[in-house]
Amino acid sequence: MEESRKTTFKTVALSLGAGILIGFANGFFGGGGGMICVPLLLLIGLSTKRAHATAMLVILPVSIASGIIYITKGFFDLNTMLYVLAGCIAGGIIGAVLLKKLNVLVTQYLFALVVIAAGIRIVFF
Repeated sequence: MEESRKTTFKTVALSLGAGILIGFANGFFGGGGGMICVPLLLLIGLSTKRAHATAMLVILPVSIASGIIYITKGFFDLNTMLYVLAGCIAGGIIGAVLLKKLNVLVTQYLFALVVIAAGIRIVFF
C-alpha cells in the first residue's frame, strides 16, 4: 500500500482548489466532475491508482449533493435513473476490481481513451 502523503499548507490548498473545481464541474455538468477529478488529483501528487480510487469516493457525495438539487428542481427521470443506477453499481464493482488488477500504464491509457472519446463526442455530436 502506498505511504500517506505529508500534509502541508500547499497540499491542503491545492486539494481545496481541486475540490472547488471538481464540485463546480459536477454541479454544472451533472457528473462531469469525474472527468476532471483524476487529472487534478494527479497534479496534486497522487499516484495513478490512488487518484482513480480517490476520485470514485470524492464524486459520490458531490453527486448526491448535486442530485438533491436536480431532484428538487424536477430535472431527472426516475425510471431512467433506476436502470442506470443498477448498471452503475455493477459497473462500479467491476471497475474497482479491475483497477486493483490492471497495470498502471493500462489504467492511464484506458482513462486517456475515455477522456478523448468523451471530448470528441462533445465537440462533434
